[in-house]
Amino acid sequence: MSAVALSERPPETSPERLITRPFVSVTITAFVFFFYIGIVLVTIPRFIEDELGSGEFGVGLAVATFAAAAVVARPFLGRLIERFGRRALMMAGALTAAAAGALLGLSTELWHVLVLRAFMGLGEAALFVGAATLIADLSPPNRRAEAASYFSVAVYGGIGFGPTIGEWVLGEDRYTLTFVVAAAFSALAAFTVLGVPRRVDRSSAPTTEGKAPLFHRAAFWPGVVLASGIAAFAVFAAFLPEYARTVGLAGSAGLFLLYSAVSLSLRLFGAKLPERVGELRMVSTALVSLAVGLALISAVAEPWALWVGAGVVGLGMAFLYPSLMANVVNRVGDDERASALSSFTMFFEIGSVVGGVALGAVGELFSKRAGFFGGAVIAVLGLIALWQTVADTTGDDVRAAEERRATLEFSESSALS
Repeated sequence: MSAVALSERPPETSPERLITRPFVSVTITAFVFFFYIGIVLVTIPRFIEDELGSGEFGVGLAVATFAAAAVVARPFLGRLIERFGRRALMMAGALTAAAAGALLGLSTELWHVLVLRAFMGLGEAALFVGAATLIADLSPPNRRAEAASYFSVAVYGGIGFGPTIGEWVLGEDRYTLTFVVAAAFSALAAFTVLGVPRRVDRSSAPTTEGKAPLFHRAAFWPGVVLASGIAAFAVFAAFLPEYARTVGLAGSAGLFLLYSAVSLSLRLFGAKLPERVGELRMVSTALVSLAVGLALISAVAEPWALWVGAGVVGLGMAFLYPSLMANVVNRVGDDERASALSSFTMFFEIGSVVGGVALGAVGELFSKRAGFFGGAVIAVLGLIALWQTVADTTGDDVRAAEERRATLEFSESSALS
């Protein structure tokens, strides 16, 4: 079995400037767009169950359809980004998502929702891969985990605060209005993307000949670990809106707000932790926190358990993505970056499919509490995979990891063959 090397400490050099105007522009665009995702996130489950009469499995299918469409698109996004530029793909993604979101309120059958969710998945994939690649382009090599933390504040900030707006607009049944408001945020993101650089000049020599691969091997093991955490979070996001009402809460907006506040605070004030404490340790902390939070929500059907569980899940999601993203970027050349990140971020959707279909079926056949417990189990499996496939390279730096890249890719090729 191959071992993916994580760089535990940065080179001992003076930090280069990270927060620049282009960096801020990309982050603002992502923040606005993911308000759209957050509003839809909390509205779709109620719309499917209350308006369309479908159950937990229908909710799971909606999550999975969104994810599956993005998975199909991502292998091609790396090449499209290199051909047309980061900004063009971000613009196309935001407009596609806006159109699909505006039409959701007209749906009268589950399959209508599923078709529109597929287009939403395509739009989200294009915008996110373009933005994530730009963030890596704009970041100093020894501050990429920190940059990913700040960028993810925008992503999870929108996802966290969007539900608050969504539930406020929705009220009891204003579904059409809520979906239109969500679409307006996506359209606004299409406008703010005009301030994003078309491309970023890169001075390093190409490391590949011809076209970049549709799937980059450097993304495989970090992606598998990422998928386990996303699958665990998917059941939290999908089942919480309805489950919160069954335990005596008026809604889930406050829970998502708490989750978001914890996650954002840790991402802002703990952005440098992965490169100081060690990436492997931070990812381990994330997966353990996800497992504990979901297990608590599953075991105790009381409002306090949901509040505590939401906070612990926020802790887990704060540290999952940045370290893994930095690892992938550090192990590839500049000309491979878009391909590697499109491959890596594909595992967001793979995790969502697992969480949506498998855990949605568990929730339908047994209960939502069983679905939450299933999410905890998947997080534990991800922790096991992390320690089995990711080498602890404490004391190594980014340059050392880069020197090992050719050897690691050879061993990964053997493992995948």
